[in-house]
Amino acid sequence: MGKLIGIGILLCALLAGGAMYYLQVYHFYEEVTSTGTDDVQLTAIASGTPEPIIYQDFQAIDAGSSPIRYRACFSTELSPAALAETYQIYEDAEPLTAPGWFDCFDAEAVGGALEDGSALAFLGVENVLYGIDRVVVITDEGKGYAWQQINACGEVVFDGNPVPEGCPEPPQGI
Repeated sequence: MGKLIGIGILLCALLAGGAMYYLQVYHFYEEVTSTGTDDVQLTAIASGTPEPIIYQDFQAIDAGSSPIRYRACFSTELSPAALAETYQIYEDAEPLTAPGWFDCFDAEAVGGALEDGSALAFLGVENVLYGIDRVVVITDEGKGYAWQQINACGEVVFDGNPVPEGCPEPPQGI
């Protein structure tokens, strides 16, 4: 009788673990439908507003379960050096990993390109959601990557602390 109970517990644990893995890696993600015109935006230095740039081959995924699950890949003919003259650089870009099946986005490779200077990070959209910035990276080869990461205001407010000076007031419910 004890062996049957043990086998039953083991099977339940395996099923629960498999379900949890599937839910985290596959279930919540959805493909983002490209508009073809404004999927990739960078924030202009002069106006402080996001502007679309020229891009091709756009692919993206997102999940409603978390504001930082957005990942995108694209290509562009614009060079990082030319873009840096017009658009805001993003200093603290930290590429977040994507699910393994979204194979166009390799966070380690993007991070390496940022470190060795073969790519530049730009502010895509500040506070795309409160406390979350969209970061866009362009490599010297014309490959582009985007993700959303928590900004300085979000780090403080999401930890339950008062809104720091210079940060916008959070919407109700945060």
